[in-house]
Amino acid sequence: MSLILHNHPPNPLHTNFHINKLNFPAKFDLKFTRRKVNRNVDRSFDRRDYRRFVFVTQAKAAYVEGENVDVNVDGVSERLLKLVKFVTAVLPGGKWWSFDEEVEIAQIAKPVTLVRALTRMWALIATDRWVIFAAFTALILTALTEISIPHFMTASIFSAQSGNTTVFYRNVKMLIILSLTSGICSGLRGCWFGIANMILVKRMRETLYSVLLLQDINYFDNESIGDLTSRLGSDCQQVSRVIGNDLNLILRNLLQATGALIYLLFLSWQLGLCTLAICSTLSLIMLRYGQYQKKAAKLTQEYTASANEVAQETFSLMRTVRVYGTEHKEFGRYKSWLEKLADISFRTSAAYGIWNCSFNTLYHSTQVIAVLMGGMSIMAGHITAEQLTKFVLYSEWLIYSTWFVGDNLSSLMQSVGASEKVFQMMDFAPSDQFTSKGSKLPSLKGHIEFRNVSFSYSSRETAHVLKDINIAVDPYEVVALVGLSGSGKSTIVNLLLRLYEPTSGQILIDGSPLKDLDIKWLRERIGYVGQEPKLFRMDVRSNIAYGCTEDVTQEDIEQAAKQAYAHDFISSLPDGYKTIVDDDLLSGGQKQRIAIARALLRNPSILILDEATSALDAESEYNIKGVLSAVGENKKRTVIIIAHRLSTIQAADRIVVMDRGQIIEMGNHRELLLKDGLYAQLTRRQVNAVG
Repeated sequence: MSLILHNHPPNPLHTNFHINKLNFPAKFDLKFTRRKVNRNVDRSFDRRDYRRFVFVTQAKAAYVEGENVDVNVDGVSERLLKLVKFVTAVLPGGKWWSFDEEVEIAQIAKPVTLVRALTRMWALIATDRWVIFAAFTALILTALTEISIPHFMTASIFSAQSGNTTVFYRNVKMLIILSLTSGICSGLRGCWFGIANMILVKRMRETLYSVLLLQDINYFDNESIGDLTSRLGSDCQQVSRVIGNDLNLILRNLLQATGALIYLLFLSWQLGLCTLAICSTLSLIMLRYGQYQKKAAKLTQEYTASANEVAQETFSLMRTVRVYGTEHKEFGRYKSWLEKLADISFRTSAAYGIWNCSFNTLYHSTQVIAVLMGGMSIMAGHITAEQLTKFVLYSEWLIYSTWFVGDNLSSLMQSVGASEKVFQMMDFAPSDQFTSKGSKLPSLKGHIEFRNVSFSYSSRETAHVLKDINIAVDPYEVVALVGLSGSGKSTIVNLLLRLYEPTSGQILIDGSPLKDLDIKWLRERIGYVGQEPKLFRMDVRSNIAYGCTEDVTQEDIEQAAKQAYAHDFISSLPDGYKTIVDDDLLSGGQKQRIAIARALLRNPSILILDEATSALDAESEYNIKGVLSAVGENKKRTVIIIAHRLSTIQAADRIVVMDRGQIIEMGNHRELLLKDGLYAQLTRRQVNAVG
């Protein structure tokens, strides 16, 4: 069977086939008349496969055994265009090298330039500037002594050749002095720069950590823990090379390159200018490469932070991952970020190859020019062999110093790129709660009032979590908030603790606006137990005493633990109150009781229990009910309770029922049952569930 594909005008592509049916395996011979290429291929042939075999021109028609068959085939015009685009993209400066598409558009911030980054670093280390001055002094002495060694070495060799003993020994003595001085100063330089670098990284982490601690809570709602820890860890560590390595070597080689250039111009200004032209070209390539490395480093830190976030989330939820069998899925998530990191690394490695190729080409060009022009100058009697030898040595010194400047400058740009996010975060303004000076009341009675309070999260401004909340809590009153999940109970507590600000309305504490009070003073007088108790990795005693501003004794801590019915199980731990808290060591109920003991130890004027009994077993719940009853009866503090288990709040002075961000019922347990509203429905559901 014979098949000819051609264009108009004909530009034939001859093909001979042995085919039974179009869709069956076939053996055929492709003959390209233009390029004289013969290929034998065994494979299935289909109309859809025309596109794979037409490489010369787009076919408009086909003749199969004399019959004209129209085919719709995309030809080489498209393929050649794609090939041209690909070649253009991978050439230096092409689209393949660009990182612009990788950067998220949403991250709009003032870019950190090299000068700005170094200025910020100097501000961090300025109080210990004597370390920098000592390091720079040692650096200058090292550079001057090292750049002088080739001169005296060459002079020693040629003086020995000429038999001038006096000059020879004088030059050798100078070499010994210079070598010793260079070694000592180089050691001091490395030591002082290392100390300066340690101070920089330490203060950068301290500053960043302190800035993050003073941010609003909603900032942490939008940021992942893995990303923040990555900024404190790997990003700050990336900067550790700036002073101790990058600036140190850049300045040293810059001084040596300057000295070598001056010496070259002094020996032969013609040869010196040729070498300078080559070094200038190398410097331009170096600057371009440094900027590229900066972008690559920034993306590397971003992707590393994302990979760390996935790993941290997976490890923290390992039980869930194991139960649902999603190990492969989590591995895929982590692998996707590693592949992006590998892609960045591949492109930077290719860029380094181009930079290295440029250096070696220009370096050997310098040698060729030096030998060619130097030899011609010797033959013309313009310079001596000793001068040419010095010129070759110093030209190599100049080119290698330029290389080291470029190499360390690219490393410096990498560090600046990695530190860009850190410096942007260090510029964050602290929360108004920490900058404004609020008032302190003579005493806190615990009167709380919400006036037309509404709230919605900044990420969901149209979805109101609370709508026109009006409620007044009298001093020493026990008030319980109940309702379905998502009704806004915990949000009321968050607003009372001023973790968030109301969208509208006002909250009053003892008649004073909450926003006008000293928030630190107020929080010291509030005891809080959250939905999911979080304990620090420290001993039990320290966890109970955490945040208590007054000096407490062991007796005080044990008394608080007894009130929370935690003393008995704490005493049974291996080291009692000195036992280090571990997630696998304590149950949820035990952690809950330690958190309650922590709140009671402060002897707060306002006690908030946000679903504090949700993690307790039946016995512990019974004990906590006794604690709540005792707290309500002694009338020493205002108590706000949020609980899903309605049995724990039946003794409350008042129960506030919420639904969809609004208060729909209010009264004591008996009154609400008689109303037969939502509270009565919830009570019956729980009774039926228990039954």
